[in-house]
Amino acid sequence: MTRYDVYGLGNALLDVECEVEPQVLVELGIDKGVMTLLDEASQNKILARLGDAASKRSCGGSGANTIVAVSQFGGKAFYSCKVANDEPGEYYLHDLLACGVDTNLKSHPPESGITGKCLVFVTPDADRSMNTFLGISSSLSNIELVPEAIANSTYTYIEGYLVTGESSKQAAIKAREIATHAGQKVALTLSDQNMAKFFKPGLLEMLGGGVDLLFTNDSEAFEMAGTQDLTSAIAYLKTISKTFALTLGAKGSLIFDGQTLLEIAPYPVKAIDTVGAGDMYAGGVLYGITNGMDWATAGKLGSLASSQLVTIPGARMATAALEVLLDEVKGV
Repeated sequence: MTRYDVYGLGNALLDVECEVEPQVLVELGIDKGVMTLLDEASQNKILARLGDAASKRSCGGSGANTIVAVSQFGGKAFYSCKVANDEPGEYYLHDLLACGVDTNLKSHPPESGITGKCLVFVTPDADRSMNTFLGISSSLSNIELVPEAIANSTYTYIEGYLVTGESSKQAAIKAREIATHAGQKVALTLSDQNMAKFFKPGLLEMLGGGVDLLFTNDSEAFEMAGTQDLTSAIAYLKTISKTFALTLGAKGSLIFDGQTLLEIAPYPVKAIDTVGAGDMYAGGVLYGITNGMDWATAGKLGSLASSQLVTIPGARMATAALEVLLDEVKGV
């Protein structure tokens, strides 16, 4: 059986990115800066309103972005997800394979349905607001898991967005149990402030007795901890994860390595699009700690990569560009 650095489990979404003015969000009734779930009719209505402005697409989903980054850095990665037997689903599979990511989609024939889409609205302040129709991804379940791959992965990385569906939540819990039983580690990302706000009980189910590594930003951490005090939020995070990475936007990030709280410096840049910044950060950290880096160096890689990502449109960088950043962190 192939050994993997990271096995990811999450939604497969075709990202459709649009640059809009804040007033457009108001007109469309879109909550700024967070992810909101929609039904298909509502999403199609928005797409019709946007017209040609919604023409840029790429294969994504938060977990997929992170797993692709791990692979681009040179790690061995696997991603379990669910797409339909439509053109977007076929496009999604080919894109994963082109990025060097192994996947259950090679052995699980897609079913009839609609591949999920995420409308990503980028405003001039570089903020991103997302409206998602999960499509067939909402029925992701234990069937999409590949237990042998989980058992042979150093980390299993679980996307917090899976909490919104009962079958996907149960798949996340099952993946955690398989990894733990095999003596491997589990990482989870809280994904979005709305997940912590509206689905905290489900997230706690997914966390179980605690995971090995948690990824969160400050707003998600505050929501989970029920506080606006950073020190109190940090204390809470220590009760649900052995280690964690806490991103603070332009202020950098904090990593708790199990003993010490490390301050990871930011890389000041002019941000034009923050889509996928947290996903890239997680990809850098996960690659680093599964490929011989200490926590501080892995955090530096995550911080550098995410800072460069926000200077370009979209949630993905060219592999060659990430290789340059990796060499910089290694001091090559």
